[in-house]
Amino acid sequence: MSLLHLNIGSNQDRRKNIRLALDQLQPFFNKITISSIFESPSEGFEGSDFYNVGVNVETHKSASEVINFLHKIEDSLGRNRELPKFSSRIIDLDLVLYDDLIDEKLNIPRKDILKYAFVLAPLFELNPEGVHPEKKVLYSSLWKDFQSNQDFDLHKYNIDKLYN
Repeated sequence: MSLLHLNIGSNQDRRKNIRLALDQLQPFFNKITISSIFESPSEGFEGSDFYNVGVNVETHKSASEVINFLHKIEDSLGRNRELPKFSSRIIDLDLVLYDDLIDEKLNIPRKDILKYAFVLAPLFELNPEGVHPEKKVLYSSLWKDFQSNQDFDLHKYNIDKLYN
């Protein structure tokens, strides 16, 4: 059984779309653990603030199978793949980590871990003693360094906010 970390983000009808995405994960994965909600401004374009949630799951599926499944969820929720990379999103599901796999072609571990607070913060929250496969550094250390060296706007909310 492999341990994976996913990131789910939305800045359009955020609560509804993240709830719908989480519901679709249930039958595919085992042992699902969900982070707090992290709210942040859009990056690289003018748009509404995003909600991002980190999710730890276990599976016997391959990384490629997981990515294909995540794309199916995005498609089912109306994701438009023809929009620019930096644009508003109904839903965005990313495979951030797959055990200790390093695969440049699949972008695993996802490069965004080291770039964006909205990816690193939920990963750290769920896996503080986890080690980045390439950097060989604890996520708790990466988060501490990120906080002291980056300028970012990030707000944390209890996951129950999705259902209120």
